[in-house]
Amino acid sequence: MLLALLVSGLVVALVVIGLFVFGLRRRLIQRSGGTFDCSMRWGVPEKTDTSGKGWVYGVARYSGDRIEWFRVFSYSHRPRRLLERSSIEVVSRRAPEGEEELALLSDAVVLGALHRGTRLELAMSEDALTGFLAWLEAAPPGQRVNVA
Repeated sequence: MLLALLVSGLVVALVVIGLFVFGLRRRLIQRSGGTFDCSMRWGVPEKTDTSGKGWVYGVARYSGDRIEWFRVFSYSHRPRRLLERSSIEVVSRRAPEGEEELALLSDAVVLGALHRGTRLELAMSEDALTGFLAWLEAAPPGQRVNVA
């Protein structure tokens, strides 16, 4: 009985510590500012897929001429994806459809894009989308920016 209680207490303590580390990691990512919630789907087929599969919840951070994208449910301190401003081409914008509405945040807008020939979709709030598109268009002179 005492052993079971000890093991249960240890499991609860590990879960609490794990959740604390997730929160601490997110605070460290957001500390430098310029972050927004952004779900991503990488390597999307050309035909629109509204099944809700493949979406990964994350946090994106502006860092100079690129965006660093971090998975929320990860312990890694490194970004999972780096999107360079000069390599992003926006190809579409739409509202979530079908099962996607359940997989994404309630106020999300889905932005279809190409990054170095790879199709991807980003889902973010309308306010974050406005900031993202302004960041894309604010490229230094001489860089091409493709915003549809």
